[in-house]
Amino acid sequence: MSENFKINLNNNFHQENNSKYRLDIEGLRGIAVLSVVGFHAFPSLIRGGFIGVDIFFVISGFLISTILFEGLEKNKFSFLDFYSRRIKRIFPALLIVLFFCYVFGWQVLFSDEYKQLGKHILGGTSFSSNFLLWNESGYFDNSSDTKPLLHLWSLAIEEQFYLIWPLLLWLAHKLKIHFLLIIIIIFILSFSYNIFEINNDPVGTFYSPLTRIWELLIGALLAWAKLKNKTQNIQSFIGFAFIIIGFIVINEKNFPGWWALLPTIGTAFLISAGDKAWINRYALSNEILRWFGTISYPLYLWHWPLLSFLYIAQSGAPSPILRIIAVFMSIFLSWLTYKYIEIPIRFGNKERLKPIILSTLMLLIGIIGLNTFIRDGLQSRSIVKYSQDSGEEGNDEKKSINQCGISNETEKKVFAHCLSDSRETPKYALLGDSKAAALYGGLVRTSLEKGRWLFIGGSAKSITAPVPILTDNEIYKKYQIPSQIALRAISENKNIKDVVLVIAVRAIFQLDAYSVDNSPNNNYDTAYDGLNKAIDILLHSGKNIVILIDNPTLADPKNCIKRITKFHIMNNYITNKSNPDCEISIKNHLSLSQKYLSLIHNINLKNPDKIKIFDTLKYMCDFKNGICSSHKNGRLMYSYGDHISDYAAGLIGADLNKFLMTTPPS
Repeated sequence: MSENFKINLNNNFHQENNSKYRLDIEGLRGIAVLSVVGFHAFPSLIRGGFIGVDIFFVISGFLISTILFEGLEKNKFSFLDFYSRRIKRIFPALLIVLFFCYVFGWQVLFSDEYKQLGKHILGGTSFSSNFLLWNESGYFDNSSDTKPLLHLWSLAIEEQFYLIWPLLLWLAHKLKIHFLLIIIIIFILSFSYNIFEINNDPVGTFYSPLTRIWELLIGALLAWAKLKNKTQNIQSFIGFAFIIIGFIVINEKNFPGWWALLPTIGTAFLISAGDKAWINRYALSNEILRWFGTISYPLYLWHWPLLSFLYIAQSGAPSPILRIIAVFMSIFLSWLTYKYIEIPIRFGNKERLKPIILSTLMLLIGIIGLNTFIRDGLQSRSIVKYSQDSGEEGNDEKKSINQCGISNETEKKVFAHCLSDSRETPKYALLGDSKAAALYGGLVRTSLEKGRWLFIGGSAKSITAPVPILTDNEIYKKYQIPSQIALRAISENKNIKDVVLVIAVRAIFQLDAYSVDNSPNNNYDTAYDGLNKAIDILLHSGKNIVILIDNPTLADPKNCIKRITKFHIMNNYITNKSNPDCEISIKNHLSLSQKYLSLIHNINLKNPDKIKIFDTLKYMCDFKNGICSSHKNGRLMYSYGDHISDYAAGLIGADLNKFLMTTPPS
């Protein structure tokens, strides 16, 4: 490493922190960023690598609080100066990465993906990514791989903290309230809330600033105390051991919670040990770790978009070679960003003008992201035209009104869908979860004058889907109220003659999302009894029942579409090839569905005259070749996850309408 580069390291730290430059903290940054990169590139090998973010939180809390304490104690603190430095530190690399994601996403993302990217760019520019992601899904779920800006949640939490923290300390200083008292009170509240919420809302606990503030406050406590004692080597060894143990034993289950103490306390011990401790001096202060520490911020920003876009283009985990190439590419881009963008902007001329220009650019790219979100991902882009078949056929052709026979507005709001055909009085009722919602448009579109539809149901994100399993079993508790309301409304509706039940296998047996599992399941008896009770209510009111057999479960349809871009190298070497999870043999599907089919068959046997079964397999699968695939007749058969497309709904709906018209009531 050149002497000039060493000087740059020291100058950067001095201007950022106004305190003694510590080589070991720079090295600790290197460990933190490399652990996160390692986890994202090879999650099965470095399972606890994500705790590098927690290490960053403590370091950030220490360094920034040091600036605040020193400025306030010397009566030299300036909000304008503080936030100007934060803007020059945070904005340049972030702007470059956001711009790259938008341009690259233009070429490779489908409209719904690009729409989501637009929303995430807006979240990145407004430092609210953690709240947006909180409302979408968990950090560790499969869909997280396809969110190029997922990693900005931690940056958002830091910046949210630093909007409030300087003001609190400034007020405490003015009111002569001890800094330590402020730190301890907020720490106790935040850590306690983290422990209380980890089991109630693990996703919220991961993303909420209220459950993460305590990690930054550990660093703030160090900045206040500036611990120096003769046990520095012991502290250093303990701190290093805590972090290493954290990498080994921590996984995504119930994190942060108590487990977050390992990386945070470990980092606190290392920092408090001082730069003279043996590990700090000889391990953390080595030039390689320090170099990675110097580029840690742009490396954190760059690595995940590159890996995520690979996941998207490859429709799943890319090969180890591609992931290694992506990591090295992110290191190279981080070095370029640091040398040619960060350094000139942070330490060049025109200091007063730079924050204004950077803030304007951040606002502009946020507006671009918002525009992309509002305009549904800009569907005129070439990749959408040439690659994506949405499977749309017109849905319900706008023939539905918000009325399903439920007069009580409070009860009506329980459901994501309360619809009926506006043309004639409905004769048929559709009841079910998001699988029913996927079918509804096709049923309405292919219905006849003497057989229109009414729908009461839920959606993929609804926690109150009317899954008609009536039971006291706790795991089905969330379905009871909506199911009872829906069953009562349909039973009391004299116009309804036939009721079609459409329920996902996973909902019936309470399996993991998008799972069809034939292994022994203790929920079988409960599901059987509960579904029978619901059907009995409908039978006693004189209704005929049709149970629609659930469709095969395949990979998400986005992972089954060849992405055609303008770049030949992308089309030939990077974008997805044949995905084996995009088809399943009919034999294998039937084997996996044996338990489910047995349940439906046994229910049918109880009252075969009143309960009919309508199998969708012949519409979804190719019996000639013995496979069920994501595509049929050149069209996409799935819309999202394991939900059928509108095209498939039309195929099923047309024959289901005929089936109901030609099946006389007993």
